[in-house]
Amino acid sequence: MAHRLRVAEVIAETPDAHSLVLAVPPALAAAFAYRPGQYLTVLVPQNGGNVARCYSLSSSPHTDADLKITVKRVRDGQASNWICDHVRAGGTLELLPPAGEFTPASLDDDLLLLAGGSGITPVIGIIKSVLATGRGRLTLIYANRDERSVIFAAELDALRERHGNRLTVTHWLDSERGAPDAAALADLIAPVSGREAYVCGPEPFVAVSRKALQKAGVPEERIRVERFEIEPSAGVDATLQVEIDGQTHRLPWPAGQRMLDVVIGAGLNPPFSCRQGHCGSCALRLLGGEVDLVHNEVLEQEDFDDGYILACQAVARTETVSVTYY
Repeated sequence: MAHRLRVAEVIAETPDAHSLVLAVPPALAAAFAYRPGQYLTVLVPQNGGNVARCYSLSSSPHTDADLKITVKRVRDGQASNWICDHVRAGGTLELLPPAGEFTPASLDDDLLLLAGGSGITPVIGIIKSVLATGRGRLTLIYANRDERSVIFAAELDALRERHGNRLTVTHWLDSERGAPDAAALADLIAPVSGREAYVCGPEPFVAVSRKALQKAGVPEERIRVERFEIEPSAGVDATLQVEIDGQTHRLPWPAGQRMLDVVIGAGLNPPFSCRQGHCGSCALRLLGGEVDLVHNEVLEQEDFDDGYILACQAVARTETVSVTYY
């Protein structure tokens, strides 16, 4: 269920990134309780309706009184650019409660954190939580185009000074070293390769980080990934017929949008959690038409044979698609 929250403050982090501090009224405190590394889904007005976009919480439930999300402009990013251009302190946003599984099981564990660009957003929430209430030691490798692009630069410096050797930060700047490559990243990872690894950023950064982690000997089961997409996925304009909560709805489905975003944007209440294609919470049955799944780590061939797909990863392949949550 979506709720409207007041924007208490807008912070210019870099020329391209803004943080929005959100005031949660006492009546909604339980609904918006969260774990470090989770995200909020924002319903952004577009073309007379809404589109749903996920923005990670850069605040920590252990150190920050209010919630904070950080939004970075991207090329052709209608939702992120609308937020940066139009949302001001005193305004409101319509949001769904926190969700996501990119969160440590224990704040006492030593962690390896790899972030690219705005991928630092959930990572800094994890960092602040571990340093405030846990005992874990943290190694952060943070990649950006140049020094001006580094989000939370001053905050990271302050945390590093305050907590000594519990937080190690290595900045990778493309302007000085070129784009990250797997061999060089693996050398940085090697001294802490026994730790659980958390990776967040755009797909090229995620891909090279996974190669680097493999080179450094980090087993796949110890790698947690949160993907930030920059460009829309392929697909066709379609009509989506969806059966949910005892009713059937016909919804316009723009090319490149995920099915889950279309359903949420229509004001419906579908089940979901990770939005990354690896938990299965958003699985539903395809009754007609065809879709492509951008990413899938949970469904197997027998699930596809039974008609199951992932709403969070589905883009339309045919002009009409019919699905059911029953």
